[in-house]
Amino acid sequence: MFTIGDFARLGRVSVRMLRHYDALGLLRPARVDHVTGYRYYEAGQLSRLNRLIALKDLGLSLQQIGTILEEKVGPEELHGMLRLRRAELEARMAEDTARLARVEARLRMIETEGVMPVDIVIKSIPPVRLAELSGVAESYEPDKIGPVIQPLYDELFMRLHQAGLAVTGPAVAYYEQVPEGVLVHAGAPVNAEPGAVHDFEIVDLPAIEEAATIVHHGSMDDVDGTGQRLAQWIEDNGYRSIGLAREVYLVYGHGDPATWVTELQEAVSRDR
Repeated sequence: MFTIGDFARLGRVSVRMLRHYDALGLLRPARVDHVTGYRYYEAGQLSRLNRLIALKDLGLSLQQIGTILEEKVGPEELHGMLRLRRAELEARMAEDTARLARVEARLRMIETEGVMPVDIVIKSIPPVRLAELSGVAESYEPDKIGPVIQPLYDELFMRLHQAGLAVTGPAVAYYEQVPEGVLVHAGAPVNAEPGAVHDFEIVDLPAIEEAATIVHHGSMDDVDGTGQRLAQWIEDNGYRSIGLAREVYLVYGHGDPATWVTELQEAVSRDR
């Protein structure tokens, strides 16, 4: 048998914690000296302690743990619970990382408030014929658009390759407000007839007589700041927006997002 101190060392827990588990009936000592009150444990009790700690780290309450321990959960079932908990923790970490990135992006927007943009150009945009796939995003936020648009482009380029069609210019994305949220159009310029039978759409994107344009450098996670600079410039210079901005991906791919270059094109007209 082992003293409570030796058993705590073997089980990598504190003596205080063992006393707490004893008080709750989760892990009783194998023997208690009735004269000294010393607690003694057997090596076989390490198995119960290991399960107790594992279940506690899963986030279960001590009451739930007691019930599970009495049901004598086997190693395979315990491993399954551990794998499930690990997946939940990984998902939470990914969510927290994405939330932190959004906060940092907002802070960058706040830091640039009041900085006058000098890189906005008014120009006409010619019509373009696109092969496209579409999907619905919950909202216009980058973290809602991204998970929709990237798979659309992956699928579109695969289908274009299978159809033997070459992309003739930078990819173009555009958006429409719909009752479900935002309809995302992921397009790529092609030389193809709209009536041809394909597993994607061929559409003619109309010309824009006047567009306020700005070039965004870096990840699309940070595009909101650039879009807000464009909106402020439009208002300050006597224009009004008449549609959601198109995105033209001048430099884009699966490489370092810091190298991406995107032009935002927003149709405008003069305020009267």
